[in-house]
Amino acid sequence: MSADSFRQRLLSGECVVGTFQLLDSTMVSEMIGVAGMDFVVYDQEHGPLTAETTLELSTAAQNEDVAPIVRVRENTESEIQRALDIGTAGVQVPQVETREGAEAAVEAARFSPLGSRGLSQYVRAGDYVGGESYTEDQNDETLLVIQVEGERGVENIDEILQVDGIDVVFLGPYDLSQSLGIPGQVTDDRVEDLMRRVCERAAETETVVGAFADDAETANKWMDAGIQYLTLGVEVGLFTEHLSDVVDDVDVPRTE
Repeated sequence: MSADSFRQRLLSGECVVGTFQLLDSTMVSEMIGVAGMDFVVYDQEHGPLTAETTLELSTAAQNEDVAPIVRVRENTESEIQRALDIGTAGVQVPQVETREGAEAAVEAARFSPLGSRGLSQYVRAGDYVGGESYTEDQNDETLLVIQVEGERGVENIDEILQVDGIDVVFLGPYDLSQSLGIPGQVTDDRVEDLMRRVCERAAETETVVGAFADDAETANKWMDAGIQYLTLGVEVGLFTEHLSDVVDDVDVPRTE
C-alpha cells in the first residue's frame, strides 16, 4: 500500500485499523502487517523511538503494505519535518487544543502553498533526488492527524475543524479522561459524550475521525459511531496481555 492509497482510502470513506508500536523492532513492524493491519503509529511521544530508529521500522512496515505514521513528541516544525522527511505515510500531532495549534501543524506538515514545511529534496520522502512534483506529491500523499485529547480541545472543535489541511481528528480517551479529573476511566459517560460530540461535529464538515480502543468490542462501538481511523491497542500491551492469558490457561503445577 502506498502512502497515497492509504490517505485516499480514508478520504473516500473507508475504515482502517492499526496499532501503536513502541518497540524498536523491524520484526514487530512486519508482524503488524502479517496480522492484516492497515497502519502502524510509531510512538515517539510516549516511547523511546527516534527518527533514526523509525526510519528502519517504516521500511519494514512498507514492505508489508502497512502505512507508517509517526506520533511526534510535540507540535513543532522540527519534529514534524523529521517525521515526514524519512518517508513515512503521515504524522500524528498530539495535544492540539486550539485553532492556532491546528494551523501550526498544517504549516509544518504541508509545503507551499498550503504551508511552509522545510524543503530538502535529498531525503527518503523524495527518493533522495526529489523532482519537479515532489512538494505537490507530498501535499497529496501525506496524512496529517491531529490529536484532540482534552476538554479544551473539544470545546474548540468547531474552530479546529475549520482549518484546511487536516485529514484526521484523533480522539485520545485516556487524556480526555484525565482532563475531566477521572484519569483512566475511558468508558465513563462524560468521556464518551465528548467523543460523540466530536464525531457529530466532524460529520458535518466531512472530516475523518480517529480514536484509540483497548479492545475489539470498544473498537466496534466507535466504528459504529463513525470512527474511520482506529488504533487498536499498543503492541507491548497486546503482547503482555496475550502472554498473561496463555499462562493463566496452562495448569502449571506449583509447589507451596
